[in-house]
Amino acid sequence: MEFTSARGEQKYAAVVRAAAETVVGLDFDGTLAPIVEDPAEAHIHPDAGVVLAGLAEQVLAVAVVTGRPARQALDLGGLEKVGNAIGDAGKELYLFGQYGNERWSSTQRRIIAPRPPAGLASFTAELPRLLRRHDAGDAHVEEKGLAVAVHTRRLAEADRAFEELLPALEERAARYDLVVEPGKQVIEVRSPGMDKGVVVGKLAEELDAGGFVFIGDDLGDVGAFEAVAELGRTGLSTLLVCSASDEESALVELSDVLVHGPDGVMALLRRLTADASDLRA
Repeated sequence: MEFTSARGEQKYAAVVRAAAETVVGLDFDGTLAPIVEDPAEAHIHPDAGVVLAGLAEQVLAVAVVTGRPARQALDLGGLEKVGNAIGDAGKELYLFGQYGNERWSSTQRRIIAPRPPAGLASFTAELPRLLRRHDAGDAHVEEKGLAVAVHTRRLAEADRAFEELLPALEERAARYDLVVEPGKQVIEVRSPGMDKGVVVGKLAEELDAGGFVFIGDDLGDVGAFEAVAELGRTGLSTLLVCSASDEESALVELSDVLVHGPDGVMALLRRLTADASDLRA
């Protein structure tokens, strides 16, 4: 755990003092689970269940906010079981899938989701031809129901393919009024109007939060970081944590704290839990 400045240390201390009214939001991939070549193999950190349950006893609520489909994140994370443990503590676990388009909670145990965006089926049908045109026909295409993601990680020149495909997919997505969300060697296309920043704002208002922590690792988390920063300007205690890696550094300059991957995230959450518990003792 590395504070980016003296102010980062002060903000951490303020969040500890406000823990009982603080929401802790977390990304999934690169934060709770390692980044792997096959998205279906990105299982949650083995300590996450115990750590999140312990954290929930000290904070207002815990929320996982991910670009993954909610059902997939629930299954890979064992989050329904984690939700049971958090519910036993009288607290709530939220899961927002597909950047907030899907919602699940440990109290309301069903996934609430809208219809797929108009134009997505047509975009997806055109995608194989577009990928072949850019010598990326072997890119892994993940259909998520409400979105489609193109992963370049398995390609021989993954970064080059990503840089070449991004503007092409943005141009094609715009024809169907879809938006593009770039990440670590992945480009996701989905409907506009929802992102992790919107989730942060709505959840803070819904729960009347007095503090907000968000932990992320990728470009898709920038919106959440910006929303938390805005909450801080309105007087809430806030903390922004980057789960740093060699692949992406977009969040580093926005962060108050740096940790290294899911192991670092677990260590931070254990410390936050212990410090909040000691303060209340």
